[in-house]
Amino acid sequence: MSGNRSRKLLPWLSTPLILLVFFACWDLLVRVFGISDLVLPPPMQVFDTLKDVVTDGSTWDHAQVTATETIAGFLIALVAGVAIGVVLGKVPWLELSLRPVIVASQVVPKVALIPLFVIWFGFGMTSKVIMAAMLAFFPIMLNVQLGVRSVESGQREVMRSLNASRWQTFRHLELKSTMPYVFAGMEVGIVFAIIGTIVGEYLGGSEGLGYLVVRTLNDLNAPALFATIILLSVLGLLLYFVVNGLKRFFIPWHESVYGQHDLNR
Repeated sequence: MSGNRSRKLLPWLSTPLILLVFFACWDLLVRVFGISDLVLPPPMQVFDTLKDVVTDGSTWDHAQVTATETIAGFLIALVAGVAIGVVLGKVPWLELSLRPVIVASQVVPKVALIPLFVIWFGFGMTSKVIMAAMLAFFPIMLNVQLGVRSVESGQREVMRSLNASRWQTFRHLELKSTMPYVFAGMEVGIVFAIIGTIVGEYLGGSEGLGYLVVRTLNDLNAPALFATIILLSVLGLLLYFVVNGLKRFFIPWHESVYGQHDLNR
């Protein structure tokens, strides 16, 4: 029992300890080398500024904008990625035909597209949503395509021998085989989505946490800049944990979920 309890408590003990060591090294670095506050402010100054930033009502408005843009772009990428991934996974010749176009669309630097999106869609949310969707689409589509192709022909033959209908084959075989790949793509996609949103706000926005980063940078307010970056990290973690929680809810039978439970037992 003591060993199982230690495994359960390990993440709750190790993570705060690592953060404590990190901030202690940060503070020591600033003090020993006498680094200017404009370059690297001490942690306590950042935390004091973070309190002011959090208590500012406008900060939550910016955070809501960023979260909305990220979730909207992620949902668009999810729908498009699943639909296209399923089609390409089931039609190999179509995937071979479209592969060069898909790869070419991904190797284009997305930052270079921001000015075009601003011209076409303005400085509002639309351009950021599109940027988030573009970055999140590819990992979702690729994982779904891999998931569809992971269904072995022998398993399909078994379903045919049982006189299973197409719906039964899809529900009991194809869906269960593909779902882990879908959530694997979603976990990567949500991270890319928030990166796309922040890049869009950074280069062509007038609201959102990415815009706050630019504003604090222009004001040479390093503590506020670090505080905003911490808020962005917290938002990203929250969105990732939501996706991870959905995975635990929808595919509790998969090894990536129950395997973690076994480690905690």
